[in-house]
Parts: sequence; structure tokens; C-alpha cells
Amino acid sequence: MSVNSLILNKFVINSYKIVVLRNKSVYNKEDIAAFKRKLLVWSQQFDDVVWLDSNNYTQQYSSYDAVLAVDAFTAIQTDYQEAFNTLDEYQKSTKDWIFGYLTYDLKNDTEALQSRNFDGLGFPDLYFFQPKKLFLIKGNTVETQYLKAVEDELEKDLLAIEDQKENPTTSETSTLKMKQRIPEKAYYDKLNTLLTHIHRGDIYEANFCQEFYAKNATINPLETYLKLNAISKPPFATFLKSGDKFLLSATPERYLKKEGTKIISQPIKGTAKREQESTKDEALKNALGSDEKERSENIMIVDLVRNDLSHTARRGSVKVEELCKIYSFEQVHQMISTVVSEVEETTSPIKILQTTFPMGSMTGVPKISALTIIEKLEETKRGLYSGAVGYITPDGDFDFNVVIRSILYNTTKKYVSYSVGGAITAKSNPQKEYEECGIKAKAMRDVLEN
Repeated sequence: MSVNSLILNKFVINSYKIVVLRNKSVYNKEDIAAFKRKLLVWSQQFDDVVWLDSNNYTQQYSSYDAVLAVDAFTAIQTDYQEAFNTLDEYQKSTKDWIFGYLTYDLKNDTEALQSRNFDGLGFPDLYFFQPKKLFLIKGNTVETQYLKAVEDELEKDLLAIEDQKENPTTSETSTLKMKQRIPEKAYYDKLNTLLTHIHRGDIYEANFCQEFYAKNATINPLETYLKLNAISKPPFATFLKSGDKFLLSATPERYLKKEGTKIISQPIKGTAKREQESTKDEALKNALGSDEKERSENIMIVDLVRNDLSHTARRGSVKVEELCKIYSFEQVHQMISTVVSEVEETTSPIKILQTTFPMGSMTGVPKISALTIIEKLEETKRGLYSGAVGYITPDGDFDFNVVIRSILYNTTKKYVSYSVGGAITAKSNPQKEYEECGIKAKAMRDVLEN
């Protein structure tokens, strides 16, 4: 007998005990790239989909090259009130794989804050589901984990995947012209207000974001994701479908990962464009690495992350493994630091998320003051943008990205949106910050408007 629950603010698990049993099988695929494409196209039949793809990017902390979770067995969605407590109860009750997202507005659960800005997308503040069908890819190896309730569907599914076309069926899309929520002059005015707060010591750094949007828009979510991913090829690419709502993400940033008792955070602060000519490209990379302003931004966030991790860390275990290291992606160079800690084996994974959320790279220093000020200056509710998508394993390990460089789409409302932002410090120049937003928006803009 299956259990399938989806209600606001609470989840329901019937009075009988759920025994989670998964049938595990392992396969080797010669052409893993083709299998991945077919697998993602096959997944579109389900209402609940999370696809995570590293694009074979070499990184120190990596459990899988790609993961697909589909078809909810149980699920929760909730607003921000008591959201982390609800998630904690759900995770402890399922004791299984769960996949989903945390929106930025869960800040209102962790702190006494509110979000009253405009929201054109309407994503619930938190959503997680327990998948019936799970695919874990590493190298040329594919591990399937099917719940016992649907294990007899595995052979049929594998045949259907192999017979699947590698590309999605093309459908009609609107000709989009993305509108800017905050006009350029108003953007400068808001940044000058933010700089006033910084100069008088209210805050030292804040991440200020702006939205670009289109109404009455129709796009093919999978086709759009594939185009975006092909341009950027980031290590934390995500395709998420929850009913009529989609996230199409080319994010390069990890929020938080748990491996046993080790916690890993990798905040990004510092961006430079890339050039095709190698000498020019190397010069831009070196200039980013030595840029005093960019390093200052990054180090401030590293200090914030260290403080956040200390809430659950064993004493003396918080360490900076990498400081201001430059990583290169298809379109940009990024300055990334790696901060780690150790926790007790009994520490709840949800507690670790709760005490570090929202992530430092998308907030500011001091965090609560920055959250309050940017909420007043921004004109759109961030929602899933600058939140996180990921999974928690049956053992309580997890991996979550940061939702940036992403397109959000509500098919019912026909509303398409992407947002970009940057860290503002005392040395920020409003015009240069505006130009940096353009660099970050380029991939999304090109995919949607061309």
C-alpha cells in the first residue's frame, strides 16, 4: 500500500508503520552521455523531478556525477512558518532519500523577518519528496534504487529509457523580451542607499539582487534547460519540476555538503568574464585573483560562513581549506573559498542547514542587518532564487547547491523570471556592479531571447 501526502504546513503519514525498502541494481553503460540525455527526457512524464548534473566537472568533494529522482511516494510543501521543524520531522520519519528545495524566504523561519515584496512565481517556501525511482550515476556506472512498491517497473523503465530520443520534443515558445524590474537609474539610487548604510557602519557587505521577467510567456522547460546547460556546463546544474513550476539552473556554487561528520561550504564571491584568446583570458583570471575589492568581499563571507558553521561544529574544527581560489567555468572565472567543520554523529542534518541558512554568499555581514536592509531595497520576493536544491540520504548526509544563474518558470501563470545580484561593499562602484550583473545574466538572457 502506498502513501502519498501533499498538504500545506504539515505532512501526513498514516498510522501504520512505513518500512522503506529499496531494490538496488547496478549497470554499466558504454555511452553514459547518451544515457543521461535519454534519462532526462524520459523523466518529463512525472510531476516531481530533480535532476542534478556535475557536467563531469572535476571537484574534490563529489559523490555522484549525476542524480535523478522522480515520482513522489510521499512529499511535503510548506510556507516558512516552522518549516525547518517540519522538514526535520519528515526526514526522521521517512529515513529515506528525500529531494527538494529551500527558498531564500526561509530566513523568516530562522530569524524574526518578513517578505512582503512582489512574487510572480508562487513557489512554496519549502518542498521535499521521497522518490519512488532513483538513478545514481558515477563514471559509467548507473545504480538504480526503486521502492519495493514499484520494483516491477524497473525493467520496463530501462527499456523505455533506451528507446527514448535524446532530445526533447520541440514545442512552440513565446518570443520573449525580458523586462527589468528595477530600471538602471533606480538601481544606482538603491546602491547609493546601500552604500550609505555601509559607510555609517550598519553593515559591511550586502548581496543586492534584481529581477528580469516576462509575462504571458511560454517556454519548453527541458529544451531551455539543455540550452542553458550547454552554454555554462556548471558543476551543480539542476532541472527541477514540481507540478507546474520549474527551476532551470546553471549554478556553479555549492551551498553545503555533509559527508559523515564533515561539513563543507564553498561560497563564491568574485566574478570575471572569460575571453576566447588564452593570453587575455589568463590576464583576466590573474586580475580577479589579485583584486583587492573581490578578495575583501570573499573574505568577509568566509568569516560569516565560519561563524555559521560554528553553531554545530565540534570545538576547534572550523577550518578554511581554500581561500580565494580562482575556478574557471565556460563563461566566467569565479573566486571560491572552501570552509569545513566537523559535527557530532548525533547532530541533526536539518539543524546544520537551519543554522547556516540563508547562505552567506547571498546575504551579507552582519547577516541579520543585511537581510533586513536588502529586503527593503529589493522589489521582488526572491523565492527559490538564492535558495538551495539538493538531497538528504538515508544516513543523514546531504548536498545542496546555491540557486543562482537560474531561470524560474510557472506554466500556469506563464511567468518567466531570472535574477542576478552582487556583493556590495564600501569600495563598490554602482556602475561596475551594474555591469557585473550583465555578465552574470548573459547566459539566461541569450537562452530566453534568442
